Amino acid sequence: MRIQNLNHSTYQHQYHVVWGTKYRRKILKPYVLVELKKSFFETVKKYPTLWIESMNTDDDHVHMQIEIPPNIALSDAIGKLKSASSRHLRSKFKFIREIYIEKDGIWSVGYFS
Repeated sequence: MRIQNLNHSTYQHQYHVVWGTKYRRKILKPYVLVELKKSFFETVKKYPTLWIESMNTDDDHVHMQIEIPPNIALSDAIGKLKSASSRHLRSKFKFIREIYIEKDGIWSVGYFS
């Protein structure tokens, strides 16, 4: 784990976070994962203090090892990743738009940390 510094603090926070697709639908196929990873790393570029250490997926859930500084709440960081990736995947894949018609997104509510 890396030791990071902010103006008035030094920290070493790393979280193992897991969340699933809504209704546990198996939509995370290999060709979808390419776009999912692209979306996650684009989001992290906007927040340079976030760092994705590793990520693994199954057809219906995501495991992520992520570093989050103390000035960003875990729930806020996960919310940004989930909302941006949901928008991105729905814009790229017609079958995802058809499955998830409502505007709630493709991810289930909540996460495990």
